Amino acid sequence: MLPSWLIYAGVAAAFILLAIGVTKKLGEEWAWVNRKIIHFSIVPAVLMFYYGKIPADVFGVSAFIFGVFQLWPHIKKREFSWYQIEHNYGEVFFAFSASAIVLLLPKGYATALLLAMAISDGVTGIIRHFYFKRHGFNVKLKKHWTGSLGYLATALVIAFLLLDTATIGKIGWAAVLTLAEYQGWLDDNLAVPLVGSLLFLLY
Repeated sequence: MLPSWLIYAGVAAAFILLAIGVTKKLGEEWAWVNRKIIHFSIVPAVLMFYYGKIPADVFGVSAFIFGVFQLWPHIKKREFSWYQIEHNYGEVFFAFSASAIVLLLPKGYATALLLAMAISDGVTGIIRHFYFKRHGFNVKLKKHWTGSLGYLATALVIAFLLLDTATIGKIGWAAVLTLAEYQGWLDDNLAVPLVGSLLFLLY
C-alpha cells in the first residue's frame, strides 16, 4: 500500500500539471495570466503541507525539482511559450523560493508566505493584465497600483487567518510584502520570499 503522503503529493502535483495543461490550451497570448493560474495551482499543495499531509522535505524537494524542470527550457532557449517568457525567470525563482521557505521556516509562517506568493501575486498579476490590456499598454512590463490593492487585500486576509501576532503586525506584514512585490529592482518572486523571511524575525 502506498504511503499517504505519496498519495497527497501525487494529488497536489496533479493540480499543478492540470493547470499547465489548461493554460497551454489558452495559448501564449495569455502567458502573463497563465503564469498566475499556475501560481494558484500550488494552493492545494500548500494546504496539504499545512495540515500535515505532505512533509516539509517532500514539499521542498518537489518544489526544487519543479524549479529545475522550468529552468531547463530557459537554458535550452526553448521556453514553454504559453507561460514562460524569454529572459524572465520568475516561475523558476518562485519554485526555488517555495522550496527554501518550507525547509527553513516554521509551518504556519511558511504557509502564510507561500499563500501570499501564490494567491496575492496571482491576483495582482491578473488585475494588472486586464487593466493594461484595456488601456493598451504592454502588460508584460508594467505594474500598477490597482494590482497592488489586490495584493494588499488578499495578503491581509492571509495574515489575519494565519499569523499569530497583533493586528498592527498583520497589517504591517501585508503592507511590507505589497511593497516588496511592487518594487522594480528585484524580481518579486525573489523579493517577496526574501523580505517575508526576514520579517519572520519580527514575528
